[in-house]
Amino acid sequence: MREVEATGQTVEEAIESALSQLKITKEEAEINIIDQGKKGFLGLFGAKPAVVSVKKAIDPVNEAKEFLLSVAREMGVEASIEVTRDGREVEFNISGEKMALLIGKRGQTLNALQHLAQLIANKVSGQFITILLDAENYRERRKQTLTTLAERLAEKAARTNRPVSLEPMPSYERKVIHSALVGSKMVETHSEGKEPNRYIVIAPK
Repeated sequence: MREVEATGQTVEEAIESALSQLKITKEEAEINIIDQGKKGFLGLFGAKPAVVSVKKAIDPVNEAKEFLLSVAREMGVEASIEVTRDGREVEFNISGEKMALLIGKRGQTLNALQHLAQLIANKVSGQFITILLDAENYRERRKQTLTTLAERLAEKAARTNRPVSLEPMPSYERKVIHSALVGSKMVETHSEGKEPNRYIVIAPK
C-alpha cells in the first residue's frame, strides 16, 4: 500500500491517521490536503471532517538499489550494496561472491548496470542524480590501468610523431585519460565520435 485517504477532526489528525496506516513518518510522505474541514457551530453542528491524501514518497536511490539487487539475484549473485550520498552524487558499492559476473569484460556489464540504475533513479527523482556503481574497488583498479595505458600511448605518439586512437570508452573513463595527460609537454588529447562510440585521440604536440 503506497497511498491512502484519511479523515479526522483536524488536518493533523487526518495526516496522523494516514501515516499510521502506511506505517511511515511524515518525512517519508507526500501529503495532499483535500479538505481543511470545518469545526461547525459549538463544535457540533455543521462540522465537516478534514480529508487528506497521503502517499509514501519514492526514494529514487532506494529504487535504483532494489533494481540492482534484483538484477544480481537474476544473475545468480547474492550481493549487498553500500550506499554513499554526496548531494546529488550517489555511489553504490556492490560486494559479494561472483563479482566478476557483475563487472564483465573491461567493466562493460558494470557500466551497463550503472546506466540502467541511473535511468531508474531519475525516472522518479525531481532532480537529476548521478550514480557511480563500483564492485570490489574495480573503478580504482581500472583508473590505474587507464593511467598507465595513457602514459604508454603518449610515449608512442611522441616517439612516432603520429596520433594514437584508443578504443571507445564511457565519458568518466575518457576523463581519466585526459586528466593523466593534461600536463604533458609531448602530447595533447581530444575526443572524437559520438556516444557510445566516442573515443580519445592522443596526438603529438
